[in-house]
Amino acid sequence: MYGSVPVDGNQVSDVVGVGFGPSNLALAVAIAEHNETAPPKTRLRAQFLERQPVFGWHRGMLLPDTTLQVSFLKDLVTLRNPRSSFGFVSYLHDRNRLVDFVNHQSFFPSRREYHDYLEWVAGRFTGSVHYGHEVVDVLPVNEGPDVVAFDVVAAHGGVGATRRVRTRNVVLAPGLEPVLPQGITPSDRVWHSSELLHRLDGVRELLPSRPRFVVVGAGQSAAEVMAHLHDAFPTATVRSVCSRYGFAPADDSPFVNQLFDPAGVDEFFEAALPARENLLRTHAGTNYSAVDGGLINELYRRSYQERVAGEPRLLFERLSRVVATEEGDDEVSVAVRSLADGRVTNRRCDVVVLATGYRPRDALRPLGELAALCKLDANGWPRVERDYRITTTETVRAGIYLQGGTEHSHGLSSTLLSNLAVRSGEITRALVSR
Repeated sequence: MYGSVPVDGNQVSDVVGVGFGPSNLALAVAIAEHNETAPPKTRLRAQFLERQPVFGWHRGMLLPDTTLQVSFLKDLVTLRNPRSSFGFVSYLHDRNRLVDFVNHQSFFPSRREYHDYLEWVAGRFTGSVHYGHEVVDVLPVNEGPDVVAFDVVAAHGGVGATRRVRTRNVVLAPGLEPVLPQGITPSDRVWHSSELLHRLDGVRELLPSRPRFVVVGAGQSAAEVMAHLHDAFPTATVRSVCSRYGFAPADDSPFVNQLFDPAGVDEFFEAALPARENLLRTHAGTNYSAVDGGLINELYRRSYQERVAGEPRLLFERLSRVVATEEGDDEVSVAVRSLADGRVTNRRCDVVVLATGYRPRDALRPLGELAALCKLDANGWPRVERDYRITTTETVRAGIYLQGGTEHSHGLSSTLLSNLAVRSGEITRALVSR
């Protein structure tokens, strides 16, 4: 088992990570590798607090046959340390699948396999992670007017039970939260795609022999949900409601992919605000409302063959938007407005899946009153330095670092897996040097 320098109840941690998804898992790896070779005085004592009871990453969307959309070489460590024992290749060797993966001739492992890799790495840090702990406050520890440390307060166990950890630095990895269309309320038959597998198990026995699904959205998740429902329910109709003309392919061309290189982060950070906004707008198709080209072709093939057979099950309402849902005893009425002529059509179905994306959680929310000491930019976003430290007032000598939620300052790779290895190394170096 790996981990940071042990922390007992009387010690101050050098860093507490809030959240233990892929971002802070990569940080745990970077800290562990730093500690292996660093002089004792520069080794870091680290702990991580995670609200989930066990490690998990998008479990509700671990669909069969879905693959990662970035190369396996962009794992938690390889771009920073290709010789690491924490890399995806080491995982394959440990699982006795390295030769088989090579014969598979793919850069893109299945999402299930990649989740197993993440669990494999997380299992080596059980001594550093407190699961079932939701951070509810971060309190300043003062020496005179200066904030020299933080007390991180996490709720766990029974009502009112808390754990308090003192640390010189916190690294916030707030992750993403589902986005729902305005005016739509989730229910037993209306849910976000992030809950798909969990919810399907609960509703399966309630569905009629020929179930009707409505899938809302234009991105990769929407397309994957449609394919999965079409396969899992051979008699079902699956209707897409999409505000675009149809699914559009992701821009994953080699030159554009350089946006996600470490050098691309440098270029974005150093660019003037108009250039940053132009990059985000111009290259949104690398990540937002974009679908793998092969999946688009497969859905079209299925739709066409069904039309040939006269038994269409994949249905498409393009240039349309869901404006309301009304749930009855055993079905849902979905009001769909055409963006072309404004007419509203009511569609009856058994389940609505909202594949309507995610947004970064408010990174400053766990900080409580301490958030007032963090500086914001003109748009209300936290001001973040190149090493991912949030800019604070001069009285704050302890460090607050941010993983995710930095698209405005560090570019499109902020919420993706592409740059985890390098970013975690940069934060580790900052923790040591500061």
